[in-house]
Amino acid sequence: MAKKIRWGILSTAKIGKEKVVPALISSANGEIIAIASRNLEKAHAFAEEFKIPKAYGSYEELLGDNEIDAIYNPLPNHLHLPFTIAAIKAGKHVLCEKPIGLNQEEAALLMETLLAYPAIKVMEGFMFRFHPQWINAKQLVADGAIGKVNTIHTVFTYSNLDPSNIRNIAEVGGGALMDIGCYCIAFPRFILGKEPLSVFGNMVFDDTFKTDKRSSGLLIFEEGITASFTCSTQLYPYQRTHIFGDNGRIEIEIPCNAPLIGPAKISLFQDGKESPLFFEGNQYTLMCEAFANSIINDLAPPISLTDSMNNMKVIDGVIESNQQQQMIQL
Repeated sequence: MAKKIRWGILSTAKIGKEKVVPALISSANGEIIAIASRNLEKAHAFAEEFKIPKAYGSYEELLGDNEIDAIYNPLPNHLHLPFTIAAIKAGKHVLCEKPIGLNQEEAALLMETLLAYPAIKVMEGFMFRFHPQWINAKQLVADGAIGKVNTIHTVFTYSNLDPSNIRNIAEVGGGALMDIGCYCIAFPRFILGKEPLSVFGNMVFDDTFKTDKRSSGLLIFEEGITASFTCSTQLYPYQRTHIFGDNGRIEIEIPCNAPLIGPAKISLFQDGKESPLFFEGNQYTLMCEAFANSIINDLAPPISLTDSMNNMKVIDGVIESNQQQQMIQL
């Protein structure tokens, strides 16, 4: 295997253009050799801007390029599963944007498909898990810095009223829960290293878009540990995660959109005193390098598909709980 993974990018999506493509370009073990769009003119313009050698007018053409080792899939949510599977069958490794699919069933189908391609690596793009602020927060909890964790609270909101934005289109998997609620569910699972036993969810839908504009959830873990969240696509922008222990707490100031350049801050509160801690790192570059390293050295991806399926299981639980208006056992 070459020391640098040759990447192909499916679509000129904003997340790719602003975050992941620059991260791949600056990564130590990757290079982008092709970009695809359903509009060839857009593909050429994107390729020219980022000095990418090849531009394709369809995703299928890019998947057929034998020089590509791995695919980055930032397509709308309903296309995550079909094009990830298509890439697998084309012999490409895949870094797929979150969520890995539309539901647990799709995640299970992806896992089943991958069994026939044991050499292929697939990973969901939860970039926060690679940022030093989260790695250190998890270590502080493991070291007992705040005592026994009792509850974790997350709020993640923004305001987007654009009817043409995919986050506001129900048919493509839009809505707050899928877009950012998936992070709110992943945060406590990462910190605790455990899966919730049950979940209660509440969802409020936009009358026009038919997507959830606000979703909240309560996750119950063993020993009565809880995690709660509220996410919204129609509230004043804000994000914060609080981890409460019986001897202290940790506050993560920008849990998801940590600065790409400059420090991210977490605060450790003990004995009535705040200890601010600062960590730097481009979480997208770190994620891309970690995934590429798993390909180069034939290692298991840092985020397993089992982990991704478990996250989807909780998302499904929130949706089912809202429909039935009762706690759901997972």
